[in-house]
Amino acid sequence: MEFFKYIFGFDAGEPLLFTQFYFWGFFALVFAGLTLVKDKILMRNVFLFAVSLFFYYKTSGLFVALLAFSIFANWIFAIEISKANETWKKVLMVLSVVVDLGILCYFKYAYFFTDITNSLFGTHYSIVEQIILPVGISFFTFQTLSYVIDVYRGRIEPVKNILNFGFYVSFFPQLVAGPIVRATDFVPQLYKPYSLTRKYFGIAVFWILNGLAKKIILSDYLAVNFIDRVFNSPLLFSGFENLMALLVYSMQVYADFSGYTDIAIGVAMLMGFYLPKNFNSPYKATNCSNFWKRWHISLSKWLQDYLYIPLGGNRNATFGTFFWITMFAMIGVLLSGSWIVAGIVFAIAGAIVLWGVFVPEKRQRIFTNLNLMLTMLFGGMWHGASFNFIIWGGLNGIGIVVYKIWKKWSVGTKLFCITLVTFIVMFIGKYAPQPIWNLLGVWTAIVGIGTVIKYLGAIFNLKADWLDTAWGVVQTFFFISFTRLFFRASSNLDPASANQEAWETAKNMVGQIGGAWNSAIIPDVCLAYWKVFVVFAIGMVIHWLPEKYKRRYRYMFAVMPMWVLALVATGVIFVIYQFVTADLQAFIYFQF
Repeated sequence: MEFFKYIFGFDAGEPLLFTQFYFWGFFALVFAGLTLVKDKILMRNVFLFAVSLFFYYKTSGLFVALLAFSIFANWIFAIEISKANETWKKVLMVLSVVVDLGILCYFKYAYFFTDITNSLFGTHYSIVEQIILPVGISFFTFQTLSYVIDVYRGRIEPVKNILNFGFYVSFFPQLVAGPIVRATDFVPQLYKPYSLTRKYFGIAVFWILNGLAKKIILSDYLAVNFIDRVFNSPLLFSGFENLMALLVYSMQVYADFSGYTDIAIGVAMLMGFYLPKNFNSPYKATNCSNFWKRWHISLSKWLQDYLYIPLGGNRNATFGTFFWITMFAMIGVLLSGSWIVAGIVFAIAGAIVLWGVFVPEKRQRIFTNLNLMLTMLFGGMWHGASFNFIIWGGLNGIGIVVYKIWKKWSVGTKLFCITLVTFIVMFIGKYAPQPIWNLLGVWTAIVGIGTVIKYLGAIFNLKADWLDTAWGVVQTFFFISFTRLFFRASSNLDPASANQEAWETAKNMVGQIGGAWNSAIIPDVCLAYWKVFVVFAIGMVIHWLPEKYKRRYRYMFAVMPMWVLALVATGVIFVIYQFVTADLQAFIYFQF
């Protein structure tokens, strides 16, 4: 009886993970069943729909009913939109968006909006019962939203059979942590016969092993042995350790999320389906804008198509632009509780609007940057109901906007501006000392040194493209890692207390990194954590390998004789599971 309870029951403490032997037993049975029905397309889709619902039940329990409701409601909306006149099409589309976002907002943002309401009206509302967040709700909600909107726009015909549509929404490899699969990419695959060549079998196995290695060797090992310790008690660790925890966390979150995606792509490929690429070596990015074209590509493109462009994109500002800028400004003011912050926020917003109104030649660029900033703020909110996620999104938005402005300046203008900013930061730091000013002072000084070198290179007509690329990659990596301070601080927290706890963690880490350092302990820290730093360094080196080498060894693996591939795969699995921690770590993006 206990055996069947374990197999078919739901345990909130043990969601079904790709890193569990249970999952691979489950997938073996699914793959065996698929071989029996693979030639009957509808039966194949119904079978995979059923096992996907079971997978989600093992991951989220009775929330499978919420997934079923989302499937049914959006299937109905899309069917009715395809038959309605223009007026009713718009009404039904808006209604579907309200239903989908209403469910998402209740489960994900109820505490957040309650805090804002209490701050705004001086009330004391509280949510008595804890709201449990269904795993992957953001992913399947965005997937169904894009489907209905694409049907409304006429980009795709609605799926007539609800079982086929349910399979598209619930396909288990990507259901709980992405990538966000567009109907335009996946729905045509619903009607294609099963196909898996020998080469693609090898590539699928490669992606699965690659993902497991990223998750277990890199992500879990780095987290358990270093990162979690520092983030849980940053004041117990030195400034150097806090800084290294930030840098190493960037590798952890990449290895964790892209590892999940790699496994999902491999598992889907074995079943004859192809998922979109979600990562493209993001730490090779030379600027923040390029980073977001390489990181979580499915979300970036979703936000571009369904938020950035409707806001006006790079053409103009809309009512939504000004409305949401005002809303985010008010949220920032209310959550900070500071009139100084309020004054600064509204002064900046007012200056930007006036600049756009009275300087017509700059208007389009200003509005483009406003829409970009809003998109990144919403991207931050997508990740969680915490002020720190909004800060994280805002910092990335600032990084993109500043880069877009910076790249248009001459080297002389860049040198003048960065020198001026450095002196301003140092002046403030001297008369109002705070760790944050020390950090900003060091950052602007480093950027200034790089600008001086580039300025001298321009004078003497010296070109070193590889040095420019390396400099851009390093700067971008450090900037992205610093923004992740707010991302990591807000993760895995009870939404009811996330804002305060995350802010304290972020503030303490900034205090340690920007405070006085004891350089004498750095060798001891490196010695104590040498294994962690070596694993981190190996991960970064592999990440930075040119793509042509990665394609080469991926292809070599795929075309090995089957017996050699089996031996290599067995050896790789043996090595991977030497790194398994006592408790398997859930994938980071399960919480989103």
